[in-house]
Amino acid sequence: MAFYQAARWQKPAAIALFVALLALPSLLTAIGQEFYIGFATRVLIFALAASSLNLVLGFGGMVSLGHAAFLGAGAYVAALCGQAGITEALLAFPISMAVAGVFALLVGAISLRTRGVYFIMITLAFAQMAYYLFVSTASLGGDDGLPLSGRMTLAGMPLADDSALFFAVLGLCTAAMLLFGRLADARFGRTLQAIRENETRMEALGYPVFRYRLVAFALGGMAAGLAGALLVNLTGLASPNLLQWTQSGTLLVMVIIGGVGYLYGGVVGAAVLLLLEESLVGVTEHWHIVLGLLLLGVVLFAPKGVAALFGRKAGGDHA
Repeated sequence: MAFYQAARWQKPAAIALFVALLALPSLLTAIGQEFYIGFATRVLIFALAASSLNLVLGFGGMVSLGHAAFLGAGAYVAALCGQAGITEALLAFPISMAVAGVFALLVGAISLRTRGVYFIMITLAFAQMAYYLFVSTASLGGDDGLPLSGRMTLAGMPLADDSALFFAVLGLCTAAMLLFGRLADARFGRTLQAIRENETRMEALGYPVFRYRLVAFALGGMAAGLAGALLVNLTGLASPNLLQWTQSGTLLVMVIIGGVGYLYGGVVGAAVLLLLEESLVGVTEHWHIVLGLLLLGVVLFAPKGVAALFGRKAGGDHA
């Protein structure tokens, strides 16, 4: 399975969706539903986080159960920056991304020497070690987490207002998706996909397989770190639960629902999962059962993900 691109008609559809999202805060404010501005922001943040995992899984075929560690690392670094007086996002966000990227680089340097289920387990082990480290460190808040002193500013613009934060997240998420799309068509992306398809052949041709995978793993960690920094600005708290293996599982479910390897798979999966959860909570207290049945239906009737119903493979090949 190669990395999938959007169908031709999806590009104008994506532009139309972007324009609609620009008008969303004004519309919600006009009808007195400002709460959903924060919810829409959360969806976009998790769309970015899921897409960062899709970069690792969809490009390189690396099934990681520790991706949430980079999300949590970005959140904690952003909270620490806020407490240190660094309230400008143009400085705090790159620091969060750098720390998460270095962390991913170190984890990948060890984990990528394994394959299959061993790779899954070692990434899970690293994430759990990071989780227990943050939980047991009193200076980081322990079980209570680390609060953000206040929302940051972006190029001098305060993000205290929910609408301002929404627009900032929308802009960064859009930029990330454009970058992922360009990366898919670049030589690096094509080579990485070929490595996933036939690692032995690519090694025989002289390609540095380990290096390509390590760079992709680090890039995914950096993008997850950015999502974590955005999330702590939304919630005001860097929680150790962000590093839990269950959070990694949630991101993995989002990617599977949306479509592994599809450019917008992470975005679609995050939107579907969070919208279903938000809708079902108000209907029944047993919403987990209903959600599970709906997800089972997605797996049975759209095994390649929801995005596969509308996308096509790059080059027109068959999946």
